[in-house]
Amino acid sequence: MATEGKPDLNPLVQRVDALLKRHHEARRGVEDDLPVLTEIIDPDSLRRAPTVNRAVLEAIAVELERAVLERLGPEIDRVIEQRLARTLSELTEQLIKNMRQELTVSVRQMVREAVAASVARALDTKGPEERNGSARKS
Repeated sequence: MATEGKPDLNPLVQRVDALLKRHHEARRGVEDDLPVLTEIIDPDSLRRAPTVNRAVLEAIAVELERAVLERLGPEIDRVIEQRLARTLSELTEQLIKNMRQELTVSVRQMVREAVAASVARALDTKGPEERNGSARKS
């Protein structure tokens, strides 16, 4: 029997091909599950602490700091701007409220003094007889 243009295969070849496919699929699953050690590691090398070059470590730290600040700089600026704007808005609002209260007190005091001065001048312009007479009529 020919399928899709392939000649008939010997049943033995078909069985070997199927066996190889199964073996290949089984190995693929095993390879994914089991780690394979390809390098021999000396246990003594693991016990020794690695030597650290201070100058290299400092250079890495400086470079890392620079890179982080370069990346975060715009975000830091944005956050500071937001906080400043919020704080300035709150302070400005409080300042305006306090100024309004002080102005209200000052204007009321000025009106009282102006009315008192006006009444005093009006009383002084009238003669003593008018002041006494109006006082008696009341």
